[in-house]
Amino acid sequence: MAGTPVLEASVAEVMAELAALEDPRAREVNERHGDDHGVNLSKLRAVAKRLKTQQDLAQELWDTGDTAARLLSLLICRPKAFAKTELDGMLRQAHTPKVNDWLVNYVIKKSPYCEELRVSWFSDPDPVVAAAGWALTSERVVKKPEGLDLDQLLDLIEAGMKDAPDRLQWAMNNCLAQIGIEHPGHRARALSIGERLEVLKDYPTPPNCTSPFAPIWINEMVRRKG
Repeated sequence: MAGTPVLEASVAEVMAELAALEDPRAREVNERHGDDHGVNLSKLRAVAKRLKTQQDLAQELWDTGDTAARLLSLLICRPKAFAKTELDGMLRQAHTPKVNDWLVNYVIKKSPYCEELRVSWFSDPDPVVAAAGWALTSERVVKKPEGLDLDQLLDLIEAGMKDAPDRLQWAMNNCLAQIGIEHPGHRARALSIGERLEVLKDYPTPPNCTSPFAPIWINEMVRRKG
């Protein structure tokens, strides 16, 4: 039709395209990180760029349950179009790390319900859901700390991070580091907690990358800020 900015694609067409992009070597690498797909993310982003924003298609792709399709759906959706209950349900369905990460960072952070969801997820019994609450809290620690009780956050990290499940532990550690980096008045305590708990102290870190071990991370970022 004249004037239509983008050709509407069907779910079947998009799924066929994603299947054609499947690379066994990429899948092997991704599966080491818990992600069950074999589509190169640069190629996935190119598909999203061509499709542009299509909320209906995004929702249909999400409903397939396929990881590559869900990643694509998160790139072509309208974050503000989702109801709060939809986002809660999507997070609880986002089992693979990359889908979880993109959902939180590309969609939920742009939602008008972001703060309500942060509060409701923060103490959720599901550690993956709670991890999302902590990730959103870290964002506030950096960008909008007003109203947060940083001492209480450090209390919770001190009491619970050492034995937390992996994804929740990672999110709590990130929050610890951000408190130490961004808030000089809490830096000494953040460093002390990190040194004592030793979470991620031996995490394998590639050359030229900063260790996620909070004391190293905090000190390096403070140094860079000068």
